[in-house]
Amino acid sequence: MGVYVRIAEHDGAVWLDLADEAWRTVRITASGWQLVEDKPPVRFIRSRGMLPLPAPEHDGKVDDLRQFLNVKDDSDFVLIVSWLLACLRSRGPFPVLNVNGVQGSAKTTVERFLRGLIDPNSAPLRSEPREPRDLVISAANSWIIGCDNLSRISPWLSDALCRLSTGGGFATRQLYTDREEVIFESQRPVMFNGITELATRPDLLDRCLLITLTAIPEHCRKDEKTLWESFNAERPRILGALLRAVAAGLAHEHTIKPGHLPRMADFALWMCACEPGLDWPSGTFMNAYTANRASANDAAIEASVVGTAIQTFMANRESWQGTAAELLGDLEEAVDDRTRHGKTWPKSPRKLSGDLRRVAPNLRATGIDVDFKKSGKRLVFLGRKTGSADGMGETQTTYGPGDKGLFDKDLQNAPDGMDGVDGVLHPFSEAGIDESDEVEL
Repeated sequence: MGVYVRIAEHDGAVWLDLADEAWRTVRITASGWQLVEDKPPVRFIRSRGMLPLPAPEHDGKVDDLRQFLNVKDDSDFVLIVSWLLACLRSRGPFPVLNVNGVQGSAKTTVERFLRGLIDPNSAPLRSEPREPRDLVISAANSWIIGCDNLSRISPWLSDALCRLSTGGGFATRQLYTDREEVIFESQRPVMFNGITELATRPDLLDRCLLITLTAIPEHCRKDEKTLWESFNAERPRILGALLRAVAAGLAHEHTIKPGHLPRMADFALWMCACEPGLDWPSGTFMNAYTANRASANDAAIEASVVGTAIQTFMANRESWQGTAAELLGDLEEAVDDRTRHGKTWPKSPRKLSGDLRRVAPNLRATGIDVDFKKSGKRLVFLGRKTGSADGMGETQTTYGPGDKGLFDKDLQNAPDGMDGVDGVLHPFSEAGIDESDEVEL
C-alpha cells in the first residue's frame, strides 16, 4: 500500500485527509460522502506547513464560492470549479490553472481561496522555483503547487509543469554519495498567476485553463480580514458541495462520455461525470472548456512567430508542398523585416521544423492541417481544412447512462488514424515519423 498526501483512492472510494489533530478523513463514494473518525484504510503523510481542513457540511452549494472569485463570466467560474474537482482525484492528468489580470484584480487572493478549499498550507503560494529539484520536492510535500506573481515562465519550468500535470519523474544524485540516485515521481494539480498570459509554449497551453480576472473598483474592495472571515464561514458548506459533485462523478464516470474527446480527455470525462452533482445544465462544462481550448490555441499561435507566419502564408492558399528549406524561404518573403530579423525567427530549416511540429496541433484546430511525409526527401505538407480535427467548433454528442455501446460504435467508425483517446488526427501517424526526430525535414 502506498503513502498519500491529502488525497487517495482505495477500493472505489476517494479519501480526503482533513489533516486535523484527530486524524479525521472524509470518504467519498458513488452514494455520497461521510466524515470518518476511525483510522482510514489508506496511509497519509503530513509535511511541515500543511494546515487542517474544516469538517465539510451537507447543506452547501457550489455557487456559494462565486462571491469570493472576481471572475468576468460564468464560463470562468465553471472552469475554476472544474479545476477544483480535478484536484479531488488522486490521479490526473490535472489541468493547470493559469490566472492572469491587471494589478488589483485579486489574483493572489483568489488562488489562496482555491487552495484553502482543498489543500491549505501555511505558505499556499510561492515564488518561481529555481530549478526542477525545488519544484519536485514541493510536489512531494504538498498536493497542490501554487506559484504567485510570475513575470515569465522559462522553457525548463514550462516543461516541468507539463510533466507535473500529466505525470513524470525526476532523478538526482543522492546527497553524500557518488553513484546513488533519488527518484521522484509526481502528478499534481498546479496553479500560477501573473499580470500577463504567462503560458506561451503550446504544450503547456494545451494543459491550461485560462482565467482572466478584472480590476476591482475601489468602492467594491474589502479588507482581507473581512474576506477571510466570510470565506472561512462558508468553507465547510462549499467543500461539502464539491464532495457531493465528486460522488456524482464516481457514480457516472463509466457511463457518461462525450462524443468527441478533447485533449486532457480524462479530465473532460471526469467533469462530464461530475456535472449531474452540480445542478448545471447538460453540456455546461464542455461548452466552457471548448471555448477555453479555442482561446488557448489562439494564444499559442500568437506566441509563435512560425504559427502567425503560417496563418499569413496560408491565408490565400488551399495547399502547399515542399521541403523545410523551401518553406523557410517562402515564409521569409511573407513576413516583415522586423519579424524576419527577430531573435525568435528560425534561422535554419531544422529550427523551422521543430517550431512547426510544436505549433502544428494549434494550427490544425484553426483549420490548417500540417503533415510531415516521407517521399525521398522529407516533405512538409500544409493544407487548408474546412473543419477542425480536435472537435473545436463541432457539435458535441453527449451520451447518457447505458449508452456505452453507442459510444464504442462511434469510436469503431472513426476515420483511420483517429486516436480514440484524444480524438485528434496525429500529424505523424501516416508517415511513421518520430516526434522526437530533430533532423531536417
